[in-house]
This record gives sequence, structure tokens and C-alpha cells, in this order.
Amino acid sequence: MVSSAFADRPNKKLCLFDVDGTLSLARQSASPEMKATLAALRKKYVIGFVGGSDLMKIIEQLQSGTENVLDEFDYGFAENGLTAFKLGKKLPTHTFIEFLGEEKYKKLVNFCLHYIADLDLPIKRGTFIEFRRGMVNISPIGRNASIEERIEFEKLDLKNGYRRKMIEVLKEKFPDYGLKFSIGGQISFDAFPVGWDKTFALGIVADEQFEEIHFFGDKTYEGGNDYEIFSDPRTIGHAVKNPEDTIRILKEEFLRD
Repeated sequence: MVSSAFADRPNKKLCLFDVDGTLSLARQSASPEMKATLAALRKKYVIGFVGGSDLMKIIEQLQSGTENVLDEFDYGFAENGLTAFKLGKKLPTHTFIEFLGEEKYKKLVNFCLHYIADLDLPIKRGTFIEFRRGMVNISPIGRNASIEERIEFEKLDLKNGYRRKMIEVLKEKFPDYGLKFSIGGQISFDAFPVGWDKTFALGIVADEQFEEIHFFGDKTYEGGNDYEIFSDPRTIGHAVKNPEDTIRILKEEFLRD
């Protein structure tokens, strides 16, 4: 039974959205049309975002004015739900360091930095490893790359498989760390504890007993960071090509009335 917190919604169903490539282009702002579509959707359904990035990066993408992004969604899940909000109130959190421990974490980081140093790429920028609450984000080119550089790297990566190959090496090197790896966005991949992918958020919303949970994401293929939640039996998955495709599906299937 869905709680009284969502009594005003005609549909006792939850719509969860990936951020990069689904609500906005990678590291870019969501469009006014997207925000208007989500506002209309929220009048009928419970809505939430679930992204791998930290909360500040998600806010940068989803906030255009002075409004509080967490007031625009019923649920906010940053770092796959390790940082979570319900109706603007923060929920208990967990950390990657608590899970792995400092010594193992240091070995993982040192190995990644050595590996990236030996990669022959046309360019390299800064922040190759970004520590987040529930994961580490690893980028062969560096997260300080410009939008144009990100686009060029993504093309090279599709051709040469830099991220895929690095993940295979890490699986062989650290088989006992209890980690999973998934490719997301244009330039990086995530390393996180098994079970700490985006399905982590599903456990947080379980108490509401929604009639259905719909998930929208663009990296829904195996190895992508939307795959686990997209294919989870608790969700109805919607694979999208880009934010415009998300809007189209919402208008055709959820906002027809």
C-alpha cells in the first residue's frame, strides 16, 4: 500500500530516471521541455532520478534557476542511491571506503594510475580517478576533458575499447575485492561493490510497495551502468536513445490523457 505521502497521485507507480543521456546530455543541463514534461508527469506519477554522479553534479545538470532540484522530484538518488532523498529529506548513507578499507582502496587506485599512465591516448586531462561515496569513477582521458574532447574520446573508445579492456584487467587483478564495473557516460567507468549498482535504490523504495516501477536509461546494454536496474524483475525498463527520446516516450505512453 502506497503511503499517504503520495495520496495525491492518481497512479501509484514510480518512474525512475537515469540522468546522463536520459534527462540531459552528459554533463549538460536538462532542457526546459524536459523539465516541463517531468513536472506534468509528477502530477500523475511518483518520480525520481537515480544517477551515478555525486549530488552536486546532478544538481548542476537538473537545476536551471533558483529552485531546489530535490523539491522537483519525489526521490533523489545520487551515487546509485548511496546518497538518497525522499521528499527533500536525506536518508541514511553508506560509503565505499567502509566496504573496501583503506589498504585495498590504495592498491586499486595505484594500479589504475599506473595503467592509465601507460595508455597511449591522443590527449590526457586531469582527474583520472574520482572518489565518490559509493564508488570510484575511473576515466582514462580524465574528467577535466572538454565536451568536444569527451565526444572525440567516446568515438575512439568505441573503436579501440579502452574502457572495456581496462575493466577486464581490473577483474583479473582484483578478483577478491567484491567489485563490479560498469561503463557510463562518454569517458569513464565505475567500480563499486556488488549490489551497489542502481538497483540499490530499489531497496530504498521497497517499503512504498508501488504497483509498478518504471526505469528509463540509455546505457541499458550489458556492461552499461543502467543494465542491472533496467533488467531487474522489479522494474519495467525503457531504453532511450537521448533526452528527446525520453520526452517522446513519456508523452506517448504516460501523458496521453
